Amino acid sequence: MSGCEVTEPRLRSVLPFEAAPAEVRLLRRAAASQLDRWGMSTAAGEAELLVTELATNVVKHVGEGASATLVIELRGERLRLEVHDKSRVLPSPNAADCYSECGRGLHLLAALAVDWGTVLTAAGKAVWCEILISPGRACRRMGRAVEALESYQGSRREARLQGSGSHIGLEESAVGLIADLLHWTAARGLDPDDILDRAQMQYEAEADAA
Repeated sequence: MSGCEVTEPRLRSVLPFEAAPAEVRLLRRAAASQLDRWGMSTAAGEAELLVTELATNVVKHVGEGASATLVIELRGERLRLEVHDKSRVLPSPNAADCYSECGRGLHLLAALAVDWGTVLTAAGKAVWCEILISPGRACRRMGRAVEALESYQGSRREARLQGSGSHIGLEESAVGLIADLLHWTAARGLDPDDILDRAQMQYEAEADAA
């Protein structure tokens, strides 16, 4: 994998890669190294997660071995990640309605990015997302939360195979997961209201410190 960096008029890095699992790992590390050189290591965890999903989407839906390019660009307080490939087939713009087709990649874009989208290009298409430059702890917590919700969402879907098959969004999954946790605390003789109060206090303390 080779790459080139352009620092004017804004920080920008272009990293060509081949759509293959081993190359995706190298691409993730290259993205983290680039952010570290720019002094934005706090955004590396979230960026690595999103770069992995964007690149893996090319492997799954364009084909292993396909040529693609990652573009990393700083735009004010936002970091933009773009993956370009040569397919002109666009993923569904509604990530919440295409879990079985698109996998978790679009869910992560919708959950972690402040904005994302797809666009046709002269050579194919680009899938892009933008994240705010924020503290690393918040990024890691968001990543863990999405993974937990998707796992919970999958178990709920399996339990409803005989139902209508309608999609359960991440927001509804969050409500269901919290409710199940409260049932668990009550079954162990704990006070669900106390657990909620303590969680709220911890969240507010960490948000104030961010």
